[in-house]
Amino acid sequence: MKKNLLLVLALLLGGFAAQAQFPGGGPGGMGGRPSGDGNGRPRSESNQPQAFELPQTKGNSKITGYVVDSSLTSAVEYATIALFDKATQKPIDGTVADEKGKFTLTKIAEGEYYLLVRFIGYTDKKISDIKIKKGDDLDLGVIKVSASIIQLDAVTVTGEKSLIEEKVDRLVYNAEKDLTSKGGDAADVLRKVPMLAVDFDGNVTLRGTSNLRVLINNKPSTIIASSIADALKMIPADLIKSVEVITSPSAKYDAEGSGGIINIITKKSTIQGATLSLDTGTGLRGSNLGLNASLRTGKFGVTLGGFGRAFYNKALVELNQSTIQNGNSILTNQTADAHDFGMFGRYNLGFDYDLGKNQFLTAGVNFGTRNFNRDQDYTTKLFTNNILNSTGYRNVDSRDASNSVDMNLDYVKTFKPGQEWSVSTLYSVSNLTNNFDADLLNGSQELTGRQKNLNSNVNKEITLQTDYVSPIGKKQQIEFGIKGIMREVNSNFRYQVAGPTGDFALDLRNPAGLLNYNQNIGAGYLSYTFATANKYTFKVGSRFEHTMIDANDQERDINIPSYSNLVPSLNISKAVGKAATLKLAYNKRIQRPGLQQLNPNFNAANQQNINIGNPSLKPELTDNMELSLSTSIKKTYLTMALFGRQTSNAITRITMPSDTLLGAVVTTYQNIGKEQTFGANIFGNVYLTSKWTLNGGLDMYYNYIEGRQVGLSGFSEEVSNSGFVIGGRLQTQLQLANGWGIQAFGGYRGNRVQLQGSQSGMGMYSLGFRKEFANKKGSLGLAADNFFGGMKMKSTLTSPIFNQVMVNNIYNQNIKLTFSYKVGKMSLVAKKKTRGVKNDDVMGGGDTNN
Repeated sequence: MKKNLLLVLALLLGGFAAQAQFPGGGPGGMGGRPSGDGNGRPRSESNQPQAFELPQTKGNSKITGYVVDSSLTSAVEYATIALFDKATQKPIDGTVADEKGKFTLTKIAEGEYYLLVRFIGYTDKKISDIKIKKGDDLDLGVIKVSASIIQLDAVTVTGEKSLIEEKVDRLVYNAEKDLTSKGGDAADVLRKVPMLAVDFDGNVTLRGTSNLRVLINNKPSTIIASSIADALKMIPADLIKSVEVITSPSAKYDAEGSGGIINIITKKSTIQGATLSLDTGTGLRGSNLGLNASLRTGKFGVTLGGFGRAFYNKALVELNQSTIQNGNSILTNQTADAHDFGMFGRYNLGFDYDLGKNQFLTAGVNFGTRNFNRDQDYTTKLFTNNILNSTGYRNVDSRDASNSVDMNLDYVKTFKPGQEWSVSTLYSVSNLTNNFDADLLNGSQELTGRQKNLNSNVNKEITLQTDYVSPIGKKQQIEFGIKGIMREVNSNFRYQVAGPTGDFALDLRNPAGLLNYNQNIGAGYLSYTFATANKYTFKVGSRFEHTMIDANDQERDINIPSYSNLVPSLNISKAVGKAATLKLAYNKRIQRPGLQQLNPNFNAANQQNINIGNPSLKPELTDNMELSLSTSIKKTYLTMALFGRQTSNAITRITMPSDTLLGAVVTTYQNIGKEQTFGANIFGNVYLTSKWTLNGGLDMYYNYIEGRQVGLSGFSEEVSNSGFVIGGRLQTQLQLANGWGIQAFGGYRGNRVQLQGSQSGMGMYSLGFRKEFANKKGSLGLAADNFFGGMKMKSTLTSPIFNQVMVNNIYNQNIKLTFSYKVGKMSLVAKKKTRGVKNDDVMGGGDTNN
């Protein structure tokens, strides 16, 4: 199998080497622009070629100089230098400094000028009163530029970044400006991101679909491949810098994730010197502690950090379901008191080193841990033909734990601005344990028996990737690369039973077994971008992926044929007027099943509501279309989008009555017929004053699902369901005097359509205050969530042979106190470009009903 993958990669590498011979172009645009337009409004940024050319001066003089950091006396590489005519104030010529900070402007005509030096992270430097006489050269010597963020004892912030930014290919939510999420986790942050919906368990949907991919700093993690919901609990909100939502990924991204990609960017060190920061918080439902240190000197940098979070909660679940079994009507009434306790952590050690000659090396080790415990006391009453048949009590102790390690080594070589080659590697391994112990009691609360389910899982990935990007002239850009992923998933499960006393023995009534699942993927892509003089930008590309699967269980080989996919993508943007952008996008995506969908473990923690995976699942295919308009009107930023999505072979949860357990239902995953979604998004951001912002959005879409449900005695029926879903969010933030700030948030997700029923809507709201200390070395905050009471979510499933109504009461009122403090001397330096592996190809955990 691996030989076949190496053959595919060799063929792709041959194509890569052949295409790498074309001549590179010049710099791809001016670069170094600030993130705002000076009036608090976001500016669209992109690595796209710029559709303009500077007028050329005619003369024989030249201007030279060196750009250096004023505090470090080190070169500022790739600083942008622009020459302006003093009389007309118009740009005459421009260039970019080299790796030593040196620049040269040639063919300068006689006249009077001024020079502007600009680079990200530095204050613009203006050199006035430049006079050039015919035939004379001018050496400006050393030009010192100062960091735009000054030392900790005198921080001045001007033109703050907007909470929401719309870029050419993605929406960015700047979570570091969110006051109410401090002390929470990544799920609390994602609930406030436009286009996303997050339920109480942390399951994420984008425009109505949970078939998406979540990355951390452009990299995957095996724990996310196992369960997105659990992974989000590992990441403290205080660690998140921003969240990127990519609804129409280009060809360079993996073809996986039919709904799109969510990229969580964490806070990183971009400083010279040593720092130490502490972030901690405590609340009624959770507490967190984080410690992060960094050291950067010269060409070497190291970061070491750890963030941990503990949470505690309680819930009440009510289940009413009716089934028809053996000609009898069986009614189940069940209640379960649940007490949850979880501890999650993520720890990292990172290195970066400048090899010189525009070569950068980065390495990192990330360790994640999850320990989620749930204690549930079930009371179950069974009625046969409306006559009480039995009353049972079941106390269940569930243990869901995992450890994951991600190790990466990345190399980047920059030839000139916009032209670079990178090699990225990633090794990931995740060990998961999903066990439960159950005590069975009679009506007198006497112990009658015991049960165990032992389920251990291992998920390993090895990824190799190389990419090349280069401008062609000033208006074109080309990208291509190859990638190989070797993935191995193993699951081993068994049941054990015992009497009230004595040792446990294998339960012969319930299945025991294992799953060995090997998946190898070879991929290559080519993407081409060009801009026109009339402000059109086109990005067209295609990606080819070949997937080979070798799977078996304890008794048989699972025949899943190899398959190949050609995945095209097209993105078109048009600048309309001075402040609007119109975008049209199409892409084709595939969605491979994830570990929770594949795992054949027979999870009967609740014997009336059983879950089991399906290792024979095939990938689903999705076509996506999107049309959007983004515009700025004075101090208001607004974007509107229409989208459509059609999925064939969709992976969906199917619930049917059990053929062995009285009154029970079994839920698994199947490739159903098709799913269609059509909708619109509207969201905006307005500066009511320079210190007061208001932003919000509205999501509306129509969902249609059709498929086949199969039950007992050969029962089979074509079913379909459809409906409208409406959701939205509103958030406001106010900066007060003396370092005080206040923020409020409210959001709602409407009823969700399922093949066999629906899930009710849910709402969240929060209010937070924060006081920053002098010199912004620290802050103290107080926030509250859902303080008027808990939430209730109702799920309804129906078919000709069973009905189910489940009500989940979540008591999630919360008040939390947060504290942060930083020490150390910092000075901003230009952040080096890094590349990393992006495995966007495995389905997350999906929905869960406990």
